[in-house]
Amino acid sequence: MGGPSRRRPRTRLTLEKSTRHAKITGDFGEALVLYWLSRSGFECARVDHTGIDLIAKRPRSDERLGISVKSRSRAPGTEATSVNIGHPGDLAKVVAACDAFRCVPYFAIVVDAAPRMSVFLLSMERLVRLYPARTGLISWSMTPNRVKQYLADSFIRSLQFVIQSENW
Repeated sequence: MGGPSRRRPRTRLTLEKSTRHAKITGDFGEALVLYWLSRSGFECARVDHTGIDLIAKRPRSDERLGISVKSRSRAPGTEATSVNIGHPGDLAKVVAACDAFRCVPYFAIVVDAAPRMSVFLLSMERLVRLYPARTGLISWSMTPNRVKQYLADSFIRSLQFVIQSENW
């Protein structure tokens, strides 16, 4: 056999996102929120309806949540970029869907901002108190200070975990 083997040093690769990454991110966010709710005792299902993505029945209560899920994947250096929720007219679609299914309007925001993934669940009422609807775009701030405020807010449920990826 030859001489001593020479191993090349590992280098960190920057992976390009796939062309379908936005769709996959949305599907993953919905599935993650479904899992979290189910694990917490909610009866829940994914729905294909304008305005909402999930319906969940709160345990030990008759309250049903109509949830619009907003999922984003952030590249390094853009972790603090806000998540666009939509225009005030988009909120009207959530309300209309929730009225049809007798649900309370909720939002779930899922942000993959490596190395941390964050999920926030809050009522539309709380969202509008934090970010009053105006004529422009409603955005969910992801600055470190705002994230700390969300985590301390008793009206916002949250889930966070750290992602460690292997070298590809």
